Amino acid sequence: MRQLALPIQQQKPVGTVRERLLGLLAEDLDFHGQDSRYASHNFHSFPAKFPPQLPRKFILGLTAPGDRVLDPMMGSGTTVVEAYLTGRHGLGFDIDPLALALSNVKVTPIEGQRALESGKEVLERARRAVESDPVSLERTLQERLDGETRRFVDYWFAPETQIELQALVSALAEVKEPRLRTFLELVFSSIIITKSGGVSLAYDLAHTRPHRAKVVVASDGRVILGGELVGEPSPRVGLLTKRLRSPLVEFEKRLRKSVAGLYYLPAGEREPLIGGGDAQHLPLRTGSVHLIVTSPPYASNAIDYMRAHKFSLVWLGHGIHDLGARRKEYIGGEAISGFEFRELPQVAATVVAEITALDAKKGRVLHRYYSEMGRTLQEMYRVLKPGRCAIVVVGSSVMRGRDTRTEVCLADIGRALGFEVPAIGLRQLDRNRRMMPAGLKVDLDSQIQQRMHHEYVIGFYKPEAPPGGVHGDC
Repeated sequence: MRQLALPIQQQKPVGTVRERLLGLLAEDLDFHGQDSRYASHNFHSFPAKFPPQLPRKFILGLTAPGDRVLDPMMGSGTTVVEAYLTGRHGLGFDIDPLALALSNVKVTPIEGQRALESGKEVLERARRAVESDPVSLERTLQERLDGETRRFVDYWFAPETQIELQALVSALAEVKEPRLRTFLELVFSSIIITKSGGVSLAYDLAHTRPHRAKVVVASDGRVILGGELVGEPSPRVGLLTKRLRSPLVEFEKRLRKSVAGLYYLPAGEREPLIGGGDAQHLPLRTGSVHLIVTSPPYASNAIDYMRAHKFSLVWLGHGIHDLGARRKEYIGGEAISGFEFRELPQVAATVVAEITALDAKKGRVLHRYYSEMGRTLQEMYRVLKPGRCAIVVVGSSVMRGRDTRTEVCLADIGRALGFEVPAIGLRQLDRNRRMMPAGLKVDLDSQIQQRMHHEYVIGFYKPEAPPGGVHGDC
Protein backbone atom coordinates (compact mmCIF):
# COMPACT_ATOMS: atom_id res chain seq x y z
CA MET A 1 0.00 0.00 0.00
CA ARG A 2 1.28 3.44 -0.89
CA GLN A 3 2.41 5.56 2.04
CA LEU A 4 0.12 8.55 2.54
CA ALA A 5 2.53 10.64 4.57
CA LEU A 6 5.66 10.38 6.65
CA PRO A 7 5.03 9.92 10.37
CA ILE A 8 5.41 13.12 12.35
CA GLN A 9 8.35 12.81 14.73
CA GLN A 10 7.80 15.95 16.74
CA GLN A 11 10.36 16.24 19.51
CA LYS A 12 10.51 18.72 22.33
CA PRO A 13 12.78 21.60 21.23
CA VAL A 14 16.20 21.67 22.82
CA GLY A 15 18.18 24.91 22.83
CA THR A 16 17.41 28.30 21.34
CA VAL A 17 16.01 28.71 17.82
CA ARG A 18 19.43 29.86 16.64
CA GLU A 19 21.13 26.82 18.19
CA ARG A 20 18.58 24.49 16.64
CA LEU A 21 19.12 26.14 13.25
CA LEU A 22 22.87 25.49 13.48
CA GLY A 23 22.27 21.86 14.42
CA LEU A 24 19.84 21.25 11.55
CA LEU A 25 22.15 22.81 8.95
CA ALA A 26 24.98 20.52 10.11
CA GLU A 27 22.88 17.37 9.53
CA ASP A 28 22.45 15.37 6.32
CA LEU A 29 20.47 17.47 3.83
CA ASP A 30 20.77 15.18 0.79
CA PHE A 31 17.87 12.74 1.43
CA HIS A 32 19.10 10.43 -1.33
CA GLY A 33 17.21 7.16 -1.59
CA GLN A 34 14.23 8.44 0.42
CA ASP A 35 10.74 8.18 -1.05
CA SER A 36 9.39 11.65 -1.85
CA ARG A 37 6.21 10.43 -3.55
CA TYR A 38 3.98 10.32 -0.49
CA ALA A 39 0.77 12.32 -0.08
CA SER A 40 0.25 14.64 -3.07
CA HIS A 41 3.92 15.41 -3.77
CA ASN A 42 4.05 13.31 -6.94
CA PHE A 43 0.86 14.67 -8.48
CA HIS A 44 2.40 16.67 -11.33
CA SER A 45 5.89 17.21 -12.77
CA PHE A 46 7.50 20.50 -11.81
CA PRO A 47 11.08 21.67 -12.45
CA ALA A 48 13.66 21.59 -9.66
CA LYS A 49 11.45 20.58 -6.72
CA PHE A 50 13.31 20.07 -3.49
CA PRO A 51 12.50 16.86 -1.60
CA PRO A 52 9.65 17.26 0.92
CA GLN A 53 11.94 15.92 3.65
CA LEU A 54 13.93 19.16 3.42
CA PRO A 55 11.21 21.62 4.50
CA ARG A 56 9.82 18.99 6.90
CA LYS A 57 13.15 18.87 8.75
CA PHE A 58 13.12 22.61 9.43
CA ILE A 59 9.36 22.80 10.07
CA LEU A 60 9.56 20.12 12.78
CA GLY A 61 12.80 21.48 14.20
CA LEU A 62 11.96 25.19 14.31
CA THR A 63 8.17 25.49 14.75
CA ALA A 64 5.28 24.15 16.81
CA PRO A 65 1.84 22.96 15.66
CA GLY A 66 -0.30 25.95 14.68
CA ASP A 67 2.67 28.14 13.71
CA ARG A 68 2.64 29.98 10.38
CA VAL A 69 5.07 28.65 7.74
CA LEU A 70 5.61 30.70 4.58
CA ASP A 71 6.98 29.99 1.12
CA PRO A 72 6.90 33.30 -0.81
CA MET A 73 8.00 31.56 -4.06
CA MET A 74 6.12 28.31 -3.53
CA GLY A 75 6.39 26.69 -6.98
CA SER A 76 4.73 23.27 -6.70
CA GLY A 77 3.80 23.89 -3.05
CA THR A 78 6.14 21.42 -1.32
CA THR A 79 6.64 23.60 1.77
CA VAL A 80 2.93 24.41 2.03
CA VAL A 81 1.96 20.72 1.80
CA GLU A 82 4.49 19.79 4.48
CA ALA A 83 3.28 22.59 6.76
CA TYR A 84 -0.26 21.27 6.46
CA LEU A 85 0.68 17.64 6.99
CA THR A 86 2.54 18.55 10.19
CA GLY A 87 -0.27 20.66 11.64
CA ARG A 88 1.13 24.10 10.82
CA HIS A 89 -0.64 26.90 8.96
CA GLY A 90 0.96 27.02 5.51
CA LEU A 91 1.16 30.24 3.49
CA GLY A 92 2.24 30.24 -0.15
CA PHE A 93 2.46 32.81 -2.93
CA ASP A 94 3.52 32.70 -6.57
CA ILE A 95 2.87 34.49 -9.86
CA ASP A 96 3.01 31.36 -12.03
CA PRO A 97 -0.55 30.23 -12.93
CA LEU A 98 0.39 26.55 -13.05
CA ALA A 99 2.10 26.78 -9.65
CA LEU A 100 -1.02 28.34 -8.14
CA ALA A 101 -3.38 25.73 -9.59
CA LEU A 102 -1.10 22.84 -8.65
CA SER A 103 -0.48 23.98 -5.09
CA ASN A 104 -4.19 24.49 -4.49
CA VAL A 105 -5.01 21.00 -5.76
CA LYS A 106 -2.31 19.41 -3.61
CA VAL A 107 -3.88 20.72 -0.40
CA THR A 108 -7.55 20.32 -1.36
CA PRO A 109 -9.47 17.35 0.08
CA ILE A 110 -11.26 15.52 -2.73
CA GLU A 111 -13.08 12.21 -2.37
CA GLY A 112 -11.35 9.73 -4.65
CA GLN A 113 -14.42 7.94 -6.00
CA ARG A 114 -16.10 11.20 -6.99
CA ALA A 115 -12.93 12.36 -8.74
CA LEU A 116 -12.67 9.05 -10.61
CA GLU A 117 -16.32 9.09 -11.71
CA SER A 118 -16.11 12.72 -12.84
CA GLY A 119 -12.92 11.99 -14.77
CA LYS A 120 -14.52 9.02 -16.49
CA GLU A 121 -17.46 11.23 -17.53
CA VAL A 122 -15.04 13.76 -19.01
CA LEU A 123 -13.27 10.99 -20.87
CA GLU A 124 -16.49 9.54 -22.26
CA ARG A 125 -17.73 12.95 -23.48
CA ALA A 126 -14.36 13.58 -25.13
CA ARG A 127 -14.35 10.19 -26.88
CA ARG A 128 -17.86 10.71 -28.23
CA ALA A 129 -16.88 14.13 -29.58
CA VAL A 130 -13.77 12.79 -31.32
CA GLU A 131 -15.70 9.93 -32.92
CA SER A 132 -18.82 11.86 -33.92
CA ASP A 133 -17.72 15.39 -34.84
CA PRO A 134 -13.97 16.08 -35.11
CA VAL A 135 -14.74 18.93 -37.54
CA SER A 136 -16.54 20.87 -34.82
CA LEU A 137 -13.63 20.31 -32.47
CA GLU A 138 -11.23 21.71 -35.06
CA ARG A 139 -13.51 24.72 -35.56
CA THR A 140 -13.69 25.34 -31.81
CA LEU A 141 -9.92 25.15 -31.56
CA GLN A 142 -9.49 27.65 -34.40
CA GLU A 143 -11.94 30.08 -32.77
CA ARG A 144 -10.43 30.00 -29.27
CA LEU A 145 -6.76 30.45 -30.20
CA ASP A 146 -5.22 33.71 -31.37
CA GLY A 147 -2.71 33.61 -34.24
CA GLU A 148 0.45 33.46 -32.14
CA THR A 149 -0.93 30.75 -29.87
CA ARG A 150 -2.20 28.80 -32.89
CA ARG A 151 1.29 28.79 -34.43
CA PHE A 152 2.74 27.52 -31.17
CA VAL A 153 0.17 24.71 -30.95
CA ASP A 154 0.68 23.69 -34.59
CA TYR A 155 4.44 23.47 -34.11
CA TRP A 156 4.40 21.41 -30.91
CA PHE A 157 1.30 19.21 -31.28
CA ALA A 158 0.36 16.80 -34.08
CA PRO A 159 -3.05 17.49 -35.75
CA GLU A 160 -4.67 14.31 -34.38
CA THR A 161 -3.35 15.13 -30.92
CA GLN A 162 -4.87 18.61 -31.08
CA ILE A 163 -8.32 17.19 -31.76
CA GLU A 164 -8.22 14.88 -28.75
CA LEU A 165 -6.83 17.61 -26.48
CA GLN A 166 -9.58 20.00 -27.54
CA ALA A 167 -12.18 17.30 -26.89
CA LEU A 168 -10.84 16.92 -23.35
CA VAL A 169 -10.76 20.70 -22.79
CA SER A 170 -14.39 21.05 -23.95
CA ALA A 171 -15.45 18.18 -21.68
CA LEU A 172 -13.57 19.62 -18.71
CA ALA A 173 -15.43 22.92 -19.11
CA GLU A 174 -18.68 21.07 -18.36
CA VAL A 175 -17.54 19.98 -14.88
CA LYS A 176 -19.57 22.19 -12.54
CA GLU A 177 -17.75 21.79 -9.22
CA PRO A 178 -14.67 24.09 -9.19
CA ARG A 179 -12.48 21.83 -7.02
CA LEU A 180 -13.13 18.77 -9.16
CA ARG A 181 -12.62 20.73 -12.37
CA THR A 182 -9.28 22.13 -11.19
CA PHE A 183 -8.15 18.66 -10.12
CA LEU A 184 -9.06 17.21 -13.53
CA GLU A 185 -7.41 20.14 -15.35
CA LEU A 186 -4.18 19.28 -13.53
CA VAL A 187 -4.58 15.64 -14.56
CA PHE A 188 -4.92 16.98 -18.11
CA SER A 189 -1.83 19.17 -17.69
CA SER A 190 0.19 16.23 -16.39
CA ILE A 191 -0.23 14.29 -19.64
CA ILE A 192 1.53 17.16 -21.44
CA ILE A 193 4.22 18.20 -18.95
CA THR A 194 6.00 14.98 -18.07
CA LYS A 195 9.50 13.77 -17.31
CA SER A 196 9.28 11.39 -20.25
CA GLY A 197 6.79 10.78 -23.02
CA GLY A 198 3.87 13.17 -22.96
CA VAL A 199 1.48 13.91 -25.79
CA SER A 200 3.31 16.85 -27.40
CA LEU A 201 6.15 16.61 -29.92
CA ALA A 202 8.55 17.93 -27.29
CA TYR A 203 11.29 16.25 -25.29
CA ASP A 204 12.41 17.32 -21.81
CA LEU A 205 9.34 19.40 -20.90
CA ALA A 206 9.83 18.65 -17.22
CA HIS A 207 13.41 19.91 -17.62
CA THR A 208 12.24 23.24 -19.16
CA ARG A 209 14.51 22.98 -22.24
CA PRO A 210 12.26 21.24 -24.79
CA HIS A 211 13.39 19.95 -28.17
CA ARG A 212 10.99 19.10 -30.98
CA ALA A 213 10.97 15.51 -32.22
CA LYS A 214 12.37 15.18 -35.73
CA VAL A 215 10.98 11.67 -36.30
CA VAL A 216 7.42 10.88 -35.18
CA VAL A 217 6.03 7.36 -35.04
CA ALA A 218 2.24 7.38 -35.19
CA SER A 219 0.10 4.88 -33.29
CA ASP A 220 -0.45 2.83 -36.45
CA GLY A 221 3.30 2.50 -37.07
CA ARG A 222 3.60 5.24 -39.71
CA VAL A 223 6.82 7.24 -39.58
CA ILE A 224 6.70 10.98 -40.18
CA LEU A 225 9.92 12.90 -40.84
CA GLY A 226 9.71 16.67 -41.02
CA GLY A 227 5.95 16.46 -41.49
CA GLU A 228 6.18 13.99 -44.38
CA LEU A 229 5.16 10.31 -44.28
CA VAL A 230 8.28 8.21 -44.93
CA GLY A 231 7.07 4.64 -44.22
CA GLU A 232 7.86 2.01 -41.60
CA PRO A 233 10.05 2.61 -38.53
CA SER A 234 13.79 2.39 -39.06
CA PRO A 235 16.83 3.38 -36.97
CA ARG A 236 17.77 7.04 -37.52
CA VAL A 237 21.00 7.84 -35.74
CA GLY A 238 21.19 11.38 -34.37
CA LEU A 239 17.48 12.16 -34.85
CA LEU A 240 15.07 12.67 -31.97
CA THR A 241 12.35 10.04 -32.33
CA LYS A 242 9.06 10.11 -30.47
CA ARG A 243 6.02 7.86 -30.61
CA LEU A 244 2.71 9.73 -30.66
CA ARG A 245 0.56 9.10 -27.62
CA SER A 246 -3.22 9.42 -27.56
CA PRO A 247 -4.32 12.14 -25.07
CA LEU A 248 -7.46 10.13 -24.35
CA VAL A 249 -5.48 7.02 -23.45
CA GLU A 250 -2.94 8.99 -21.41
CA PHE A 251 -5.67 10.93 -19.57
CA GLU A 252 -7.32 7.69 -18.46
CA LYS A 253 -4.01 6.26 -17.19
CA ARG A 254 -3.05 9.45 -15.42
CA LEU A 255 -6.52 9.83 -13.90
CA ARG A 256 -6.27 6.46 -12.17
CA LYS A 257 -2.77 7.20 -10.94
CA SER A 258 -3.73 10.64 -9.62
CA VAL A 259 -6.86 9.40 -7.88
CA ALA A 260 -4.81 6.65 -6.22
CA GLY A 261 -2.61 9.37 -4.73
CA LEU A 262 -5.49 11.35 -3.23
CA TYR A 263 -5.55 11.49 0.53
CA TYR A 264 -7.59 13.10 3.28
CA LEU A 265 -6.02 16.20 4.75
CA PRO A 266 -5.56 16.40 8.53
CA ALA A 267 -8.96 16.85 10.15
CA GLY A 268 -9.65 19.97 12.14
CA GLU A 269 -6.65 21.95 10.85
CA ARG A 270 -6.76 25.27 9.05
CA GLU A 271 -6.45 25.03 5.29
CA PRO A 272 -3.34 26.68 3.85
CA LEU A 273 -3.54 30.18 2.43
CA ILE A 274 -2.42 30.10 -1.21
CA GLY A 275 -2.58 33.12 -3.45
CA GLY A 276 -1.15 34.99 -6.39
CA GLY A 277 1.50 37.33 -5.17
CA ASP A 278 4.96 38.75 -5.79
CA ALA A 279 7.58 37.71 -3.24
CA GLN A 280 8.89 41.29 -3.35
CA HIS A 281 5.54 42.66 -2.07
CA LEU A 282 3.94 40.16 0.28
CA PRO A 283 0.33 40.71 1.47
CA LEU A 284 1.18 39.78 5.06
CA ARG A 285 1.43 41.67 8.34
CA THR A 286 4.82 42.61 9.74
CA GLY A 287 6.15 40.03 12.20
CA SER A 288 3.40 37.48 11.50
CA VAL A 289 5.38 34.42 10.29
CA HIS A 290 7.22 31.81 12.41
CA LEU A 291 9.32 30.22 9.64
CA ILE A 292 10.11 30.70 5.94
CA VAL A 293 11.33 27.85 3.74
CA THR A 294 11.76 28.66 0.06
CA SER A 295 13.84 28.05 -3.04
CA PRO A 296 14.18 31.06 -5.36
CA PRO A 297 14.78 30.77 -9.10
CA TYR A 298 18.27 30.67 -10.57
CA ALA A 299 19.71 33.82 -12.09
CA SER A 300 19.23 34.54 -15.81
CA ASN A 301 16.36 32.06 -16.28
CA ALA A 302 18.72 29.08 -15.92
CA ILE A 303 15.56 27.09 -15.17
CA ASP A 304 12.85 28.64 -17.32
CA TYR A 305 9.55 27.60 -15.74
CA MET A 306 7.27 29.28 -18.26
CA ARG A 307 9.05 27.67 -21.21
CA ALA A 308 7.60 24.34 -20.05
CA HIS A 309 4.40 25.45 -18.34
CA LYS A 310 2.98 27.18 -21.42
CA PHE A 311 2.63 23.78 -23.14
CA SER A 312 -0.38 22.98 -20.96
CA LEU A 313 -1.44 26.54 -20.08
CA VAL A 314 -2.27 27.35 -23.72
CA TRP A 315 -4.90 24.60 -23.57
CA LEU A 316 -6.34 26.00 -20.33
CA GLY A 317 -7.18 29.46 -21.66
CA HIS A 318 -3.86 31.35 -21.57
CA GLY A 319 -2.46 33.02 -24.69
CA ILE A 320 1.22 32.84 -25.67
CA HIS A 321 1.57 36.65 -25.65
CA ASP A 322 0.17 37.02 -22.12
CA LEU A 323 2.31 34.17 -20.83
CA GLY A 324 5.39 35.78 -22.36
CA ALA A 325 4.57 39.07 -20.64
CA ARG A 326 4.16 37.29 -17.31
CA ARG A 327 7.47 35.50 -17.81
CA LYS A 328 9.25 38.87 -17.80
CA GLU A 329 7.99 39.47 -14.26
CA TYR A 330 9.64 36.34 -12.85
CA ILE A 331 12.59 36.78 -10.53
CA GLY A 332 15.75 35.93 -12.45
CA GLY A 333 14.46 37.18 -15.80
CA GLU A 334 16.69 38.62 -18.49
CA ALA A 335 14.83 41.86 -19.31
CA ILE A 336 16.75 44.86 -17.96
CA SER A 337 15.12 47.92 -19.53
CA GLY A 338 13.04 50.06 -17.18
CA PHE A 339 14.13 48.01 -14.18
CA GLU A 340 14.87 49.41 -10.72
CA PHE A 341 18.39 48.36 -9.76
CA ARG A 342 19.46 48.42 -6.12
CA GLU A 343 22.82 49.35 -4.68
CA LEU A 344 24.41 46.08 -3.60
CA PRO A 345 26.67 45.39 -0.61
CA GLN A 346 30.35 44.77 -1.22
CA VAL A 347 30.53 41.05 -2.00
CA ALA A 348 27.53 41.02 -4.34
CA ALA A 349 28.68 44.24 -6.02
CA THR A 350 32.13 42.72 -6.63
CA VAL A 351 30.70 39.59 -8.25
CA VAL A 352 28.43 41.68 -10.49
CA ALA A 353 31.40 43.86 -11.48
CA GLU A 354 33.44 40.77 -12.42
CA ILE A 355 30.67 39.44 -14.68
CA THR A 356 30.06 42.91 -16.15
CA ALA A 357 33.71 43.19 -17.15
CA LEU A 358 33.29 40.02 -19.23
CA ASP A 359 29.79 40.73 -20.57
CA ALA A 360 28.00 44.01 -19.82
CA LYS A 361 24.52 42.63 -20.48
CA LYS A 362 25.07 39.51 -18.37
CA GLY A 363 26.32 41.75 -15.60
CA ARG A 364 23.12 43.80 -15.74
CA VAL A 365 21.02 40.63 -15.70
CA LEU A 366 22.85 39.44 -12.59
CA HIS A 367 22.46 42.89 -11.00
CA ARG A 368 18.72 42.62 -11.67
CA TYR A 369 18.60 39.21 -9.97
CA TYR A 370 20.38 40.39 -6.83
CA SER A 371 18.20 43.53 -6.79
CA GLU A 372 15.06 41.38 -6.90
CA MET A 373 16.39 39.02 -4.27
CA GLY A 374 17.30 42.02 -2.12
CA ARG A 375 13.68 43.18 -2.19
CA THR A 376 12.50 39.62 -1.51
CA LEU A 377 14.82 39.18 1.47
CA GLN A 378 13.70 42.57 2.75
CA GLU A 379 10.08 41.39 2.68
CA MET A 380 11.03 38.12 4.32
CA TYR A 381 12.76 40.05 7.09
CA ARG A 382 9.67 42.25 7.53
CA VAL A 383 7.07 39.46 7.84
CA LEU A 384 9.24 37.16 9.98
CA LYS A 385 8.87 37.31 13.75
CA PRO A 386 11.99 38.33 15.70
CA GLY A 387 13.98 35.34 16.87
CA ARG A 388 12.83 33.25 13.88
CA CYS A 389 14.45 31.82 10.74
CA ALA A 390 14.24 31.86 6.97
CA ILE A 391 15.65 28.86 5.08
CA VAL A 392 16.64 29.70 1.50
CA VAL A 393 17.73 26.85 -0.79
CA VAL A 394 19.77 28.11 -3.76
CA GLY A 395 22.02 26.88 -6.51
CA SER A 396 24.74 28.95 -8.08
CA SER A 397 24.97 29.85 -11.75
CA VAL A 398 27.80 30.21 -14.23
CA MET A 399 27.98 33.31 -16.43
CA ARG A 400 30.75 33.64 -18.96
CA GLY A 401 32.65 30.93 -17.11
CA ARG A 402 32.41 32.68 -13.74
CA ASP A 403 30.51 31.41 -10.70
CA THR A 404 27.87 33.91 -9.56
CA ARG A 405 28.50 32.79 -5.93
CA THR A 406 24.79 33.05 -5.26
CA GLU A 407 24.89 31.68 -1.72
CA VAL A 408 27.65 34.10 -0.66
CA CYS A 409 25.98 37.09 -2.31
CA LEU A 410 22.53 36.39 -0.87
CA ALA A 411 24.04 35.92 2.58
CA ASP A 412 25.83 39.27 2.11
CA ILE A 413 22.58 40.97 1.06
CA GLY A 414 20.69 39.41 3.97
CA ARG A 415 23.23 40.66 6.51
CA ALA A 416 22.91 44.18 5.12
CA LEU A 417 19.17 43.94 5.81
CA GLY A 418 19.62 42.89 9.43
CA PHE A 419 19.68 39.10 9.20
CA GLU A 420 22.33 36.99 10.85
CA VAL A 421 23.63 34.04 8.82
CA PRO A 422 24.83 31.50 11.42
CA ALA A 423 25.63 28.84 8.80
CA ILE A 424 25.15 27.70 5.22
CA GLY A 425 24.46 24.01 4.65
CA LEU A 426 25.47 22.04 1.55
CA ARG A 427 23.42 19.35 -0.13
CA GLN A 428 24.46 17.11 -3.02
CA LEU A 429 21.81 16.88 -5.73
CA ASP A 430 20.15 13.69 -6.85
CA ARG A 431 20.81 13.81 -10.62
CA ASN A 432 17.49 12.13 -11.38
CA ARG A 433 15.42 14.55 -9.31
CA ARG A 434 16.48 18.04 -8.23
CA MET A 435 19.06 18.52 -10.96
CA MET A 436 17.33 20.05 -14.00
CA PRO A 437 17.99 19.28 -16.79
CA ALA A 438 19.47 16.00 -15.65
CA GLY A 439 20.96 14.50 -18.78
CA LEU A 440 22.02 10.89 -18.95
CA LYS A 441 25.77 11.48 -18.91
CA VAL A 442 28.07 13.96 -17.25
CA ASP A 443 29.21 16.74 -19.58
CA LEU A 444 31.79 18.92 -17.88
CA ASP A 445 31.56 21.47 -20.71
CA SER A 446 27.86 22.02 -20.00
CA GLN A 447 27.23 25.16 -17.94
CA ILE A 448 23.92 23.67 -16.75
CA GLN A 449 25.67 20.61 -15.35
CA GLN A 450 28.60 22.60 -13.95
CA ARG A 451 26.30 24.56 -11.66
CA MET A 452 23.80 21.90 -10.66
CA HIS A 453 25.68 19.18 -8.82
CA HIS A 454 24.99 20.71 -5.43
CA GLU A 455 23.09 23.53 -3.81
CA TYR A 456 23.25 25.57 -0.64
CA VAL A 457 20.84 25.85 2.27
CA ILE A 458 21.23 29.35 3.72
CA GLY A 459 20.04 29.79 7.29
CA PHE A 460 18.91 33.38 7.91
CA TYR A 461 18.12 34.34 11.51
CA LYS A 462 16.22 37.49 12.49
CA PRO A 463 17.62 38.62 15.86
CA GLU A 464 15.33 39.18 18.82
CA ALA A 465 16.65 42.72 19.17
CA PRO A 466 17.84 44.11 15.80
CA PRO A 467 21.08 46.13 15.89
CA GLY A 468 20.82 49.90 15.80
CA GLY A 469 19.84 51.68 12.63
CA VAL A 470 17.08 51.26 10.11
CA HIS A 471 17.32 48.28 7.80
CA GLY A 472 15.70 48.19 4.41
CA ASP A 473 18.29 48.88 1.75
CA CYS A 474 21.15 46.69 0.55
